Amino acid sequence: MSDVAPAGTADPAQPSAPHHHGQRQGLAGLAIGAIGVVYGDIGTSPLYAMKEVFVGHHPLAVDQLHIFGVISLMFWSLMLIVTLKYVLIILRADNNGEGGSLALLALIQRRSGAAGGKRWGPSLVMLGVVATALFFGDCMITPAISVLSAVEGLATVEQGFDSFVLPIAVTILIALFYLQSIGTAKVGRLFGPIMILYFIVLAVMGVMHIAERPDVLWALNPAWAVRFAVTDGKLAFLALGSVVLAVTGAEALYADMGHFGRKPISYAWLGFVLPALMLNYLGQGALLLETPAAAVNPFFLMAPEDWRLPLVILATMATVIASQAVITGAYSVVQQAVQLGLMPRIRITHTSASEAGQIYIPAANWALMVMVLLLVFGFGESSNLAAAYGIAVTGTMFISTCMVGVLIRRVWHWPIWAVALFELVFLTIDGLYFASNLTKVPDGGWFPLLVAVIVFVLLTTWSQGRKLMLERMREAAMPIRIFIDSAASSATRVSGTAVFMTSTPEGVPHALLHNLKHNRVLHERVILLTVRVTDMPYFPSDDRFLHEDLGQGFHRVILRYGFMEEPDVPANLKSFDGCGAAFRMMDTSFFLSRQTLLASERPGMAIWREKLFAWMLRNAESAMEFFRLPTNRVVELGSQIEI
Repeated sequence: MSDVAPAGTADPAQPSAPHHHGQRQGLAGLAIGAIGVVYGDIGTSPLYAMKEVFVGHHPLAVDQLHIFGVISLMFWSLMLIVTLKYVLIILRADNNGEGGSLALLALIQRRSGAAGGKRWGPSLVMLGVVATALFFGDCMITPAISVLSAVEGLATVEQGFDSFVLPIAVTILIALFYLQSIGTAKVGRLFGPIMILYFIVLAVMGVMHIAERPDVLWALNPAWAVRFAVTDGKLAFLALGSVVLAVTGAEALYADMGHFGRKPISYAWLGFVLPALMLNYLGQGALLLETPAAAVNPFFLMAPEDWRLPLVILATMATVIASQAVITGAYSVVQQAVQLGLMPRIRITHTSASEAGQIYIPAANWALMVMVLLLVFGFGESSNLAAAYGIAVTGTMFISTCMVGVLIRRVWHWPIWAVALFELVFLTIDGLYFASNLTKVPDGGWFPLLVAVIVFVLLTTWSQGRKLMLERMREAAMPIRIFIDSAASSATRVSGTAVFMTSTPEGVPHALLHNLKHNRVLHERVILLTVRVTDMPYFPSDDRFLHEDLGQGFHRVILRYGFMEEPDVPANLKSFDGCGAAFRMMDTSFFLSRQTLLASERPGMAIWREKLFAWMLRNAESAMEFFRLPTNRVVELGSQIEI
């Protein structure tokens, strides 16, 4: 079973948590790093967004009305969704420096009316879980569509290169996932300069074509978007499903906030990334006004013929960087989900001794690789994948708007009229984009929905299963006072310390009962230890322990961590002096309880979900490894629980 207690509410006094984006780096350095990591996904959108609008599943006529209308939609989507909603509003919702859907949930719990020990509202938790489920679908599609779209540029270099696209893309993706285990610290230093060069190239290509057709600048007028919608309403609605590809990656701004901070991300967007993107989209529009046939691949056809191969190489490097950012983002979300009790324990490896955020999760890595390769082989080309891409992105955006509405009302205390205006504007925009993408379900949009359903079932099954299991354990638990006054007082005591890991800070742990039953001895010092993950990203080290002296050598201890931290129980116990003598690992034994679950007809969950939970429990990482317990000091005792 999991010996981690469910996430609890942190103490009202909120100490400042350590940010791992580092205060020693200057603002400029952090902004460059943000360009390399945060904006890889949205930065590669020009490779396929415009092409998908004009030659995708709902192609538009390549004329002035549609070109100007689409560019106007893209510009105002970037301004409203990315600049206003994410950069200016959502980035202010940091949970002690951390961002993302789960961090936002934890923030609302701690600082709104849900504080003081109450749980999140069930509907809000469900929104967070659905957003997380959709995010995993996004993580699978992004590497596949990005790398494929870049390598497809080879077809603009030489017609015969078509047959090499799939093998090259697959080779790049396999290498990308294979290299994850060595860590990205060294490679990460190259990301910023490469992406800066990439964005400069985007801007230069755009300016070259805008100079030939400066009238394309009129497309920034929102009147063109309105005229497009009025003249061709049905196609304009369907086109939204492709236009939204221009804002894919907006969620990364919030999710990656913990790595760089709000200001560097904001400055990088407003001062560099947004201008480069818009110059490129305007340049693509200018190219299409001059050469409508270029719609087959406007991004690569912007470049002079001699420069297309270097552009393909640069774009491929940019898509690899974008994929890397998404993969590491998936690791962070998995880590948060494990710590917040939504996923079973899983092996997490740190790839950097100095950077807490650089982790590698083998199970997540290889599962992602298999799914990405299946997508590449199954869909074959980036245009087919584009149909699957939008639903995950727009669904997550819609949920973020709902959650931020709760935040700005209950935490920031905006007036009702301001909250209503915010929700009306952005739910309308996000709703239109999501509805448009729903029309692409038969063409591939079913994939992220299927992934989201599977992930949602797994997350909710684990969460509900743990809740039921803890309830059954509490029902059968003996009060600790009765145990100490009766059996403990007559048992033989031996020297040393015994640490009994328990999920609940009430009653007598099963492992303690079984140890006394079979071995008929108790150690001089008995620690009943519960590890609790709080809703703070990082818990202050000088306030980790809650201690209660139960008498006769018994101590109840609660060890608290933040949801972005990796527990190290022995290291923390060594620094704790509240239980008498200092802990010496050679004199300390750790006792763990390993439960075998029996599915039953008792109310709680469907039988198939109980069996699924039991399977997940069996395959969870050992508590010994998860808590970094010394292997030669651990004793596991089994028991059966009926849920």
